[in-house]
Amino acid sequence: MAWWARARGRLRGPGEVRAAVKRRRTPWRKGGDPAVDHPGPPPTGFSLLPWLLMGMGSFSNLLQGETPNPWIGGLGLLAFNSLYIYVTFRSFDRDRRRAPSTRVALLLMGLLTTALGLGYGGSWLMFFPLLGLATGATLRGPWLGRAGLLLTLYAGGVSALRGGWSDATSIAYATFLSSMVTAAILGLSEAVRELRAAREELATQAVEKERLRFSRDLHDLLGHTLSVIVVKSEAARRLAPRDMDAALTQIGDIESVGRQALTEIREAVTGYREGSLGTELARARSALSAASVTPEVRRSGTPLTPAAEALLGWVVREAVTNVVRHSDATHCEITIEGAAERVRLTVADNGTGTGTGGTRTRPAEGIGGTGLTGLTERLAAAGGSLTAGPSPRGGFSVTAELPVEPARAAVVGAATAPGEC
Repeated sequence: MAWWARARGRLRGPGEVRAAVKRRRTPWRKGGDPAVDHPGPPPTGFSLLPWLLMGMGSFSNLLQGETPNPWIGGLGLLAFNSLYIYVTFRSFDRDRRRAPSTRVALLLMGLLTTALGLGYGGSWLMFFPLLGLATGATLRGPWLGRAGLLLTLYAGGVSALRGGWSDATSIAYATFLSSMVTAAILGLSEAVRELRAAREELATQAVEKERLRFSRDLHDLLGHTLSVIVVKSEAARRLAPRDMDAALTQIGDIESVGRQALTEIREAVTGYREGSLGTELARARSALSAASVTPEVRRSGTPLTPAAEALLGWVVREAVTNVVRHSDATHCEITIEGAAERVRLTVADNGTGTGTGGTRTRPAEGIGGTGLTGLTERLAAAGGSLTAGPSPRGGFSVTAELPVEPARAAVVGAATAPGEC
């Protein structure tokens, strides 16, 4: 079982990705794993409510009777706090903070702050930093710098008119600081959460891609191998009554195919299988012969790179599997022609395409099965092409063309087998 231990070791990468996704999707709870990377609940308007304590000075003046027209001041204080709560709670939702109602409420806050500051001065001027905080929470984006600077100058001017330049400097500084720092912190928090969401999505996609790779490899390997085993088993059953030696030969081939399939499956789950055109041609001859289809293989041209051989090997495997399973052919011709710039592989049979049950199972034209569709995508990624359809001489043909020096994408395509047709 050493191979299984090695396979599990090789598969540890995707497993870690799956575990990471699971951890990120698991909500934090008391007593849980402290190593879980969870961002916690998103910030809300409650995080900005404590800053209303900056208005306690004006509230104290109202209670002590030091404010003229206390009813007007009390109503102004109530209206300002209500607008502040309304604006800050809406500022944590992107759509709501960009809504016109939020901008109107912020403007009313500005007018009310100006009226209270000019009317009472003193501690009532501290509403300007609160206005800056609400502005920074709401106006995040390219307009924040201009709005924050204008609000700072405006707060400084109103404070200078009511309390002198000493108050103007402190109020202007507090207004600028509250608006900019608030916007920076909230913007950074939002960006971090978006990055976490994007990272989780990428991890999920990586897991799905790995699963798709495994399913394609295993489906293609098992589909082809089981088809060969079924054909050779039928041949052995037919030969057993009259030629036991020939039947035993077929049984030996079944054992050999089974062992080779087991090896390929082991290699597939580790993600390090490499195809060989020569090996696939030898298997094609054996499978076609066992299915009573006469194979004819012709190969000419220059030697191919390993990546090109791997891709063309998959084409041979897929096309021959279709011939054995669907064609009812008696002859299959596999031709490989290498030219200066491109190599062409053609697999043509003389079958009717009706299968063993008398029902047509092969498409009249185009790329029909899932396996051929996957091969088309991989050859296209390597600069090649795949066509499949009825042959002018009768039967069905599959033709693949590939550059002699394929692009690097061919290596990726060769490492990932197409799905079973």
